[in-house]
Amino acid sequence: MSVLVITGTGTGVGKTVVTAALAAVAAARGASVAAVKPGQTGARGGEPGDLDEVRRLAGLDDVHEFARFPDPLSPAAAARAAGLPPVRLPDVAERVRDLAAGHRLVLVEGAGGLLVRYDDEGTTIADLARWLGAAVVVVTTPGLGTLNHTALTLEAMAHRGVQLAGVVIGAWPDDPDLAMRSNIRDLETIAARPLAGVLPAGAGALDPAEFLLAAHRGLAPSFGGGFDAAAFRDRHGTDKENT
Repeated sequence: MSVLVITGTGTGVGKTVVTAALAAVAAARGASVAAVKPGQTGARGGEPGDLDEVRRLAGLDDVHEFARFPDPLSPAAAARAAGLPPVRLPDVAERVRDLAAGHRLVLVEGAGGLLVRYDDEGTTIADLARWLGAAVVVVTTPGLGTLNHTALTLEAMAHRGVQLAGVVIGAWPDDPDLAMRSNIRDLETIAARPLAGVLPAGAGALDPAEFLLAAHRGLAPSFGGGFDAAAFRDRHGTDKENT
């Protein structure tokens, strides 16, 4: 069984684009891929959700949204506001296992950050990853605040026995500032490993062919891409200026 859970250090960090990139690269290598969104919030029936973006960018039709709530809240709060039953992540785990039995890779995109609540008991995407024995891709931002947010996320994962698949910067700008360039090495220090990918800002606006190229360039070889963390650090980091 090959399952990857994609979470973020918060909302709006690029989880959906990273999920699409992972799907696009794997599918291009001939793997059977499915993408799962346990709970979509902030979208009404008939409106596009995150999996529609994955479908468009990666050309992936095998997508599965298990619940949808109209308000842009945490899944637990959105379910309460809509008067609907919450997402039951134990049930999601069983459905993901069923998908994994027939796919080379199943990607599970969470909502918001690692510890966002899916029900009133406080079940989180970290619990789902642990039940599935799945490694987690942590998507983060490059700028100020990212070191604390990333460190807290990784510490929470370690405390719960959840394995890290890698840290990916979800949107790297054309003109990074000093904090962003300095954070490259510090993010790697926090993760105790090189970055597992960096996707360019605006990648979600590319057409599928261009997106596949960006995904391959932006994801590490462990995900089937060609991203070179050391070369990225040398090109964009601040170390050379301090030597």
